[in-house]
Amino acid sequence: MDADFLANWTTQMRKGLLELCVLASLKGRRMYGYDIVKQLSAIDGLVMGEGTIYPILSRFKKEGLVETTLSESPEGPARKYYQLTPRGRVLLTKMLKAWAEVRDGIEAITVAESLS
Repeated sequence: MDADFLANWTTQMRKGLLELCVLASLKGRRMYGYDIVKQLSAIDGLVMGEGTIYPILSRFKKEGLVETTLSESPEGPARKYYQLTPRGRVLLTKMLKAWAEVRDGIEAITVAESLS
């Protein structure tokens, strides 16, 4: 029972953080989709793949959070690059603030518990 609960909870947590991570990976730069996948794959515990990232990027484009440009590639077909729009930057700032508040609150609880 505990293992199933933990697995489900971990999956839900990852889903919630993945969108934040995708937007954060684009902060201040434009990136090729596969480079985003590689960068986020390196985060221990995030566990995701291309089939997860590209639908998020597509939805973000429809919502006006990212814009895309095509650039020629010496290694084959043109590559689609993503970058944050002004709206995406504003939302990322708000999401990072919300994440920091939750993270800090959890840390405060765990520190208080360890002191008592």
